[in-house]
Amino acid sequence: MLLTSTASKVNERDLSTAPALVQIERLTNNDTAEVLEFLAQRPIHTVAMMSLIHDNGVVSPFNRGTFYGCRDTNGQLEGVALVGHATLMETVSDRALAALAQVARECPSIHMIMGEKERVADFWSHYSDAGRRLRLACREWLFELTRPVDARDAVVELRPAQVNELELVMPIQAQLAFVESGVNPMEVDPHGFRERCLRRIEQGRTWVVVENGELIFKADVISKTAEVSYLEGVWLREDCRHKNLGTRFMSGLMRRLLKDTKSICLLVNETNEWAHGFYRKCGFHFRATYETIFLPRKEAVQN
Repeated sequence: MLLTSTASKVNERDLSTAPALVQIERLTNNDTAEVLEFLAQRPIHTVAMMSLIHDNGVVSPFNRGTFYGCRDTNGQLEGVALVGHATLMETVSDRALAALAQVARECPSIHMIMGEKERVADFWSHYSDAGRRLRLACREWLFELTRPVDARDAVVELRPAQVNELELVMPIQAQLAFVESGVNPMEVDPHGFRERCLRRIEQGRTWVVVENGELIFKADVISKTAEVSYLEGVWLREDCRHKNLGTRFMSGLMRRLLKDTKSICLLVNETNEWAHGFYRKCGFHFRATYETIFLPRKEAVQN
């Protein structure tokens, strides 16, 4: 499906240099190789979209959204966006960003918009032209690690979670999501949330330390490519903190993940100074400032 837009409708700043038309199309699995090549130019910023495509294909209900491409008059990609529950974008022109934001206006299921601070600000300026409002905005720092700190001893207790440990993992993941977004997925989408947690365990991407049937440490590899793995949901039981266990567990996890990926990245809230220090101690380095915008829940808008 092609949607043609004039440059004046997309972004007036580009009128002097841009071709007159850009085309927005809904991408299909036939576009996989081209889209992955486009996204691979900046792997730490596009790992989430690339991983979804590697795992599920361009078109899949597991993506919880639709992939769109923005092309110039020669058919070359200027931008790719996943528009849906989590809306993500990668563009090489202002007009592509603006055109993809216009497409996002028509999607009723957007929960959050995430990306580099400047790109999200521009995306939001076009998206919010239609009267959209945000519920919450969070600024985060992107950290990357390519080499872990030396571990004093092996972390033999660290392992992928088992299916029968789903009930240990789910409440912690839900708690972390609530702290970040103000929405508890176990309340608003219990079935879907359970399926997503279970699928990550079945993929071997949820790592845990369990002692006497109790969860001590957890981390989820949300996205994974040959270039980058993206972590979320890093958690250490409160009474185990300040004992160097966190750095020990993270060091062990990093060593295992770096066997089949070149770097590891994660996002940390800009105001969480303790976490900044912790991840720097683990060997991570600051790379960029990100912005996450959370939209009002659909049922809240209707009330």
